[in-house]
Amino acid sequence: QVQLVESGGGLVQAGGSLRLSCAPSGRTIINYAMGWFRQPPTKEREFVAAINRSGGSTSYADSVKGRFTISRDNAKSTLYLQMDSLKTEDTAVYYCAATPTPGGAYYLRAISYDYWGQGTQVTVSS
Repeated sequence: QVQLVESGGGLVQAGGSLRLSCAPSGRTIINYAMGWFRQPPTKEREFVAAINRSGGSTSYADSVKGRFTISRDNAKSTLYLQMDSLKTEDTAVYYCAATPTPGGAYYLRAISYDYWGQGTQVTVSS
């Protein structure tokens, strides 16, 4: 099983920034489409952003478009989520996800992903 580990969460004021990182334990990410999901308090898990294997194609939820940037460094086997202009409604546990993919697809639904991290808490205060 692929073990994903998220880091970079924390407490930040509204308007601030955080960068989340995700890396698998003991393997490369080059053959995986990857994504970020989040679960706000009292709500269900929701899509945030996705990226294909090469990093050339990305997709974002409307709620974060223009503020968040998903990227990957395949040489470092690390996925990133740069979060700028944070809002209180961005408060959630953020999860990294990955799934092996033969081509250049990316996925928007949680069911499409085989592997998940444990999550990292992001809290945005006003």
